[in-house]
Amino acid sequence: MTTTTLAALVPLLPFLGAAAGLLLGRTAPGFVRPLAVLPPLASLVLAALVAARQGGGRAVDAYTLLTPTGSVPVDLALHIDGFAALVAILVAFVATCVQIYSTGYLRDDPRYPSYAALVSLFTSAMLLVVYSGDLIVLLVGWEVMGICSYFLVGHYWGTPEARAASLKAFLVTKLGDVPFLIGLFALGTDAGSFRITRVLDAVAGGGLGHPTLIALLLLAGVAGKSAQFPLHTWLPDAMAGPTPVSALIHAATMVAAGVYFTARLLPVFEASAAAMTVLAVMAAVTMLGSGLAALAQDDIKRVLAYSTIGQLGYMTGALAVGDRGAAVFHLLAHGAFKALLFLAAGAVIHAAGTNSLAAMSRMSHLRDRVPDAFWTMTVALLALAAIPPFSGFFSKESVLGAAERLATGHPGPAPGAAGWIVLVAALATALLTAAYATRLWLLAFRGRGAEAPDHGRQPLTMTVVLWVLAVPSLAFGALGYRTLPGWFDGRSLAPTLLTSILGTGLAVVGGLLAYGAWQRAAARAPRVPLGAVAAHPEGDAGLVEAEAIASHEPAYGDIAEAPDPADPGRLLLGPLYGPAAAGFHLDAVYSALFVRPVLSAASLVRFLDREVVDTYVRGAAALPRLLGAAVRRAQTGNVQTYVSALLAGTVVLTVAVLLVASGA
Repeated sequence: MTTTTLAALVPLLPFLGAAAGLLLGRTAPGFVRPLAVLPPLASLVLAALVAARQGGGRAVDAYTLLTPTGSVPVDLALHIDGFAALVAILVAFVATCVQIYSTGYLRDDPRYPSYAALVSLFTSAMLLVVYSGDLIVLLVGWEVMGICSYFLVGHYWGTPEARAASLKAFLVTKLGDVPFLIGLFALGTDAGSFRITRVLDAVAGGGLGHPTLIALLLLAGVAGKSAQFPLHTWLPDAMAGPTPVSALIHAATMVAAGVYFTARLLPVFEASAAAMTVLAVMAAVTMLGSGLAALAQDDIKRVLAYSTIGQLGYMTGALAVGDRGAAVFHLLAHGAFKALLFLAAGAVIHAAGTNSLAAMSRMSHLRDRVPDAFWTMTVALLALAAIPPFSGFFSKESVLGAAERLATGHPGPAPGAAGWIVLVAALATALLTAAYATRLWLLAFRGRGAEAPDHGRQPLTMTVVLWVLAVPSLAFGALGYRTLPGWFDGRSLAPTLLTSILGTGLAVVGGLLAYGAWQRAAARAPRVPLGAVAAHPEGDAGLVEAEAIASHEPAYGDIAEAPDPADPGRLLLGPLYGPAAAGFHLDAVYSALFVRPVLSAASLVRFLDREVVDTYVRGAAALPRLLGAAVRRAQTGNVQTYVSALLAGTVVLTVAVLLVASGA
């Protein structure tokens, strides 16, 4: 079987699995779980074979005309280089883990068949984006992911939070997709083709007439899809969906698509120094803002959501200094440990018996009750905080090293100022990341919240997946910085001495500050006696989450105490704690700038339609009605009246004729 055929099967198998799952979900429920797990697993095997054959060498290109347009044709094309080969493995690997985990997490969910089918379709769409060699076909996968995220985030559609979150995710990403679509058309028109290879050839030959405009339009779509400032506000609210969906979106699909797209078309952005500077500023603001916001969240999933936003900021920062190898290296490492963080959080949420927001302030004594989640999440948090030798250290250091080289005068495709912007923001974010990672670990596993009933060990499918993901979270970085340059652009990904010392030092300082603040806050906060906690029947984790979201209350009973005040985030942030907890009120800003004016305009249109347009319509109908009423009054049915009218008319006509005759 040729490499092209294998590559075509990689996105096709999950698509077929999704279609079969939707068709057989009701008639043959016994096939639902195999149809959920086997297609992405087969795609993982095939993606590994494609990567082995590609081997980081010459890109695999194949295309056939999909549709003639009369101007710029659309091709069904594959373009598989080292970046695409490895990212496809990540997508299939995480999707397989999520599907296996979900068989236990949502085992009693009545909507599991549709959920599993949508996850497979989501996976297929992302794989299409990864392998596609034509921008229009890539756009199809890009938009299918948006639709899938809408349905998956709104899986618990019976709750207002899930409905609002799914709608917000859809609208905010579409806000970026409109200029993104315009930018794609402009890029294809300037390059004379939508084929990625021809677009890059046109860029190399100076064939783009409007590089800055095109790059900025494309960046709007990237910001929406990858949750970068200012279009990042949808991602924290998307935590209303099932936890495995969060793992999939944050680790391998949706948000990774924007970074991957920018990496694949990086020469387009490098053609404009202004666009690279905008990208650097966007990355810096995203990193710092998300780090501060994560330090103030009480919901464990929202902490991880803001963490994802910040780590994506690292990736866009690497792209802003022109090093897509460092960006994709961090994308791969982040995919493993972020999937582990979310899936471990799912086990923690179930064991904590906490509310729909997964409040860390209510968690207590979870280390001994969920040892698998404790140890694996500890590994993932160390990787997130970039502590050596965990994978996040090596991938994050590759980003810092790339920014440091540009900032210190090494030639690059972006201005030196972009290097300084990314470097300073990334170092500050390293401190914040370690601080909120330490805070999460302390509050979740050494917290003082209310005790909930023990629901026993998690299903084996959940715990096995956690340990599988722990392996790349620990070992991938040390392996990746040595082997990945041959798959990428050949640039070194090895940590540099200066940035390693600075980054690791700041991470250690951030962790120590969080620990010291936690001890100080715990000493100040007297322990409040716990109220009675009503026992909740042991049940499925997914149903627990759904019931908690629906009730807005602790999932396993009424807890009489207030949330634990021993929160180090309050001491560390001080007056910034309130604004940071509210996401710096960006939603309120958007409401004032966009939502309220749109609603006011809608009210005006409704008034004009009702009071002006409808008035003319009613007037046009009133005149014939009045004439009809007048005619109806004349039709009395009295013969004498009709004869009198006839005689009167005859007399009038006679007089008129005589007058005309006499005048003549």
